[in-house]
Amino acid sequence: MHLFGLSVFIATAAVVLAAPSAPQTLTGAFDCLAAGAYTLCQNQWGAFAGVGSQNSTLLSTNGNKVSWTTNWTWAEGPNNVKSYANVIHNTAKGMMLKDIKTAPTNWIWQYKSESEGIRADVSYDIWTGVPQVGDPATNASSYEIMIWLSGLGGIQPVGSQILSNIEIAGHEWNLWKGPNANWEVLSFVSAKGEIRDFDIDLNKIFEYLIENQGVNSTQYLQAIQTGTEPFVGSALLYIESFSVDVKTK
Repeated sequence: MHLFGLSVFIATAAVVLAAPSAPQTLTGAFDCLAAGAYTLCQNQWGAFAGVGSQNSTLLSTNGNKVSWTTNWTWAEGPNNVKSYANVIHNTAKGMMLKDIKTAPTNWIWQYKSESEGIRADVSYDIWTGVPQVGDPATNASSYEIMIWLSGLGGIQPVGSQILSNIEIAGHEWNLWKGPNANWEVLSFVSAKGEIRDFDIDLNKIFEYLIENQGVNSTQYLQAIQTGTEPFVGSALLYIESFSVDVKTK
């Protein structure tokens, strides 16, 4: 099975440290680091499918903004995700979708370097479920909502494409849908190439899914993650700034 688009948050063996005043780098497969309003994690859940290395460096935090880099090199298993180096917001969770008024987010990023033949995505991974509290990619999860701002090397999300060029929040998307474990994956893939300066209200995505894809408005938001899923190649991904703020009625 090709594990396209699957990202798993693994807390086991993670070490959460105090956010540094100077850049601090994570090298362990499942190391995590307190990052202001977020937690930065290596999450090399698929490393067994290949060979390589990865590190992630927290550069700065400022209120609800965070900046970091992930530097990775992976080979073998070209159809397998090796990791999901990401930040997860510590408190943007626990509210029903129907109670969310706005969820503004901004993500400015770039590849400082990338190899030829790179296969990787840069994506949001948003989790909802029936219980108010639940870790991503567990039996508490009902939906995994991905937003791909970049997908290089011909990789594809879980499932199959069900819609093309739908416009939401000022961008055009191809929508993919399919099951993974006990949850449904809904992936919005940019239809117009990479988006490296992304500024939308995530509630527009939630509203679309409720109105058009049968997602129940009583689902609880359980997690908002952003990061990269590398398959093969090497890259230095630089997140200049990321923020998200979920506000309820």
